[in-house]
Amino acid sequence: MSVEVKGDLNPEEGLVFVPLGGAGEIGMNLNLYGYNDQWIMVDLGVTFKDECGVQVVAPDPKFIEENKDNLLALILTHAHEDHVGAVPYLWSRLRCPIYATPFTMEIVKNKLTEAGLMGQVELHTVPLGGKIEVGDFKVEYVHLAHSIPEPNGLLIETPLGRIFHTGDWKIDPHPVVGREMDIPALKKIGDMGVLAMVCDSTNVFEEGNAGSEQDVRNALIELVKKQKNRVVITCFASNVARLDSCVAAAKESGRFVVFVGRSMETMIEAATVTKYFTKIPHRISIDKASELPRDQVLYVCTGSQGETKAALKRIASNSYPNIRLDKGDSVIFSSRKIPGNETKITEVKNDLVRNGVAILNHKESLIHVSGHPCRDDLRMMYDWIRPQISVPVHGEYQHLMEHARFAKEECGIAKVITPQNGSFVVLGPNEPQIVERVHSGYLGYDGHDMIDMDGSIIRDRHKLSVSGVVLASLNWDPKTKVILDVQVSSRGVVEVGQDAASFEQILAEKIYDSLKKGTQSSPHKMEEEVRLLIRRHISRLRGIKPLVIIHNHD
Repeated sequence: MSVEVKGDLNPEEGLVFVPLGGAGEIGMNLNLYGYNDQWIMVDLGVTFKDECGVQVVAPDPKFIEENKDNLLALILTHAHEDHVGAVPYLWSRLRCPIYATPFTMEIVKNKLTEAGLMGQVELHTVPLGGKIEVGDFKVEYVHLAHSIPEPNGLLIETPLGRIFHTGDWKIDPHPVVGREMDIPALKKIGDMGVLAMVCDSTNVFEEGNAGSEQDVRNALIELVKKQKNRVVITCFASNVARLDSCVAAAKESGRFVVFVGRSMETMIEAATVTKYFTKIPHRISIDKASELPRDQVLYVCTGSQGETKAALKRIASNSYPNIRLDKGDSVIFSSRKIPGNETKITEVKNDLVRNGVAILNHKESLIHVSGHPCRDDLRMMYDWIRPQISVPVHGEYQHLMEHARFAKEECGIAKVITPQNGSFVVLGPNEPQIVERVHSGYLGYDGHDMIDMDGSIIRDRHKLSVSGVVLASLNWDPKTKVILDVQVSSRGVVEVGQDAASFEQILAEKIYDSLKKGTQSSPHKMEEEVRLLIRRHISRLRGIKPLVIIHNHD
């Protein structure tokens, strides 16, 4: 739902936080910080849907787009799609410099190149633990742990106080790939004094800790060793540590490893450029793997969420070239179900089972851990940072509300602000409060354009998909204004064939008779009369309300 700006809001007299995405849903993160009529943006992400032909959805940046002359920078915390995925779709509306650490910057460069924007964007690669200064904002990157290389929290210093923006994080003492979480830096930040912490809420309902990638590595190795035939491991392509563990599992079980899926290749390339991967031992091509005995191959592929075009979906339906799974082969789901993807995942699993393939998941062993903080992790972060204000983000409304309660009642944080997308939050210098709502909404990538997900295009597509469409063409004598002919066509109202032809003919005759008998009126009024006649007729006949389109010809 869109929310419009009320009043002339700017950060001239305070320190401001405005989330336009990610505060009310998991995904599509877009966060704004404002001070002294200057803005910085933290992250610019997407989510993936399958709604009326639109598969990529991003936050609507209208509010900051109207203030883009004062937007100093886009600062990226890490390379997950819900944090960087909208860059190629929305950067041209913002046209600001982009800052990121090396691995994230490699992913961004790849996206900009594909979008034909490389060379137009001012890019700044920040070293791990690096600092930048833009306007009145001083920003320090703080290395955390997550399910992708180089996850960063941001210490944002302003004349009115410090903000710690966590981004996505977890506590993992053995992350397998990359540095360990910089806990000394976090404790030092807490000692310096923090006005507000804007924090990940994803797993706030989960007790305990998120778990370590090292434990997953050990479990994957043992599980793959037990399999007698071909093995497929499906996981998130961006989890480079998990990919490295798959390589280790192949080596320990005497198998060759094959990576399948475009996004996986992209992540491996970025990890190689930034030295997280060197030469991968025992890696072979798909063609070579097809020539080997079944017990010598381990495929690692995309598609753990049942995505239509991903590798696993095509493998399960026997449509991926040179990859075939047979009875006795195994597929390991080293991932969790993202809410909303349950049906697609079930369809893929059913296809696999029809082929006699065994499905293994976290119920068999610890083959997946989350990349987000559980309650014990959150307690530790609050103990280190000790903010005056807690600002929960990165969650549905239920997550934000529970995080707010948790921070106040169990972590001793006196002040809590629970924003939603579009909340104009003043953090200081006075008492923190939400003072107004600004425009927020969603844009979908449709063909070559970004369209309003609340606009007429999507509304009409919903109508078409639910109740069909009827088109009535009215032909008039240009001189006498007498109706000459009516033609009707329809789709999705009655079954195609003789029934449809009969239905359309009867409806055309009803319209013709009505117009022949009726008095002359304005074209607009005649169209409304015909539209009403069509809707009444179909409502009596079928009990549905299709989209009705009228064309006048004279």
